[in-house]
Amino acid sequence: MTSNRPYLLRAIHEWIIDNDLTPYLLVKADAPGVRVPQSAVKDNRVVLSVSSRAVARLEIGMDAVSFMARFSGVSHAIEVPMSAVLAIYAQENGQGMMFPEEDAPPSTPSPPQTPTPEPKPGRPRLHVVK
Repeated sequence: MTSNRPYLLRAIHEWIIDNDLTPYLLVKADAPGVRVPQSAVKDNRVVLSVSSRAVARLEIGMDAVSFMARFSGVSHAIEVPMSAVLAIYAQENGQGMMFPEEDAPPSTPSPPQTPTPEPKPGRPRLHVVK
């Protein structure tokens, strides 16, 4: 089954815009594939305004959110994989939606584990059941 995150993200974004509020994304900045200016990162998180005033060419796709934005007067291409989006909310009132952090897939398969043998049963015991 496909992830519901892109659908929910687009819906909440539209709802925030329809209510004349400012949409913000909370992003896990150290996730694989995230392209944001390091100057904007604090505690491995970055908050990005995705209002029409702040960004150009906003695209909320199935796999990523991408747009052009200015940081300190310099234009940057921003790329955020969908799994790195932690929340979308309205700046003015904080209403929106948080998403659970997704674990990155393991880069190498873990070695097979040897099953531990079960202990040998001891003497049978009777238990009183009331």
